[in-house]
Amino acid sequence: MPAFSGKYYYTLDPKGRLIIPSSFREIISSNYNPKLYIANAAFDTCLHIYPQEEWQKLEDKVRQLPGMDDAVKFFKRKVIASAQEVELDKQGRVLVPASLREDAGLQADIAIVGQIDHLELWDRKEWDLVTDPSRVDRKAFEAKLTEFGL
Repeated sequence: MPAFSGKYYYTLDPKGRLIIPSSFREIISSNYNPKLYIANAAFDTCLHIYPQEEWQKLEDKVRQLPGMDDAVKFFKRKVIASAQEVELDKQGRVLVPASLREDAGLQADIAIVGQIDHLELWDRKEWDLVTDPSRVDRKAFEAKLTEFGL
């Protein structure tokens, strides 16, 4: 199955709508139904957009976890509880709900990035910060990624 990859910079319109890049729309229309789920990320200040089928896989994984575990409860409260179903409109846009825009600190300038099975929405300034190589321990990251075979 094709994967979401790439990075695009867009602007939210005054109503909070975001154009989904055509390459991502093509993957969605060719491989998924048009329903999408937007939710908070568990630990990052961004939002995740999942095609319905990928969201269902995530829910299925969560159902298998011990519901009384504090980490699982946190994940369900932060991610699952925030999820809202949206659909692409005829212009290829999605409405990013105001509450989620607020949670992720999304202003006008947005980075939308492919993450294989889902998309991430970042405020552009925050994206630039989290992807700045000078802000990470490059040697430790290189060692860990090498350990993973990357």
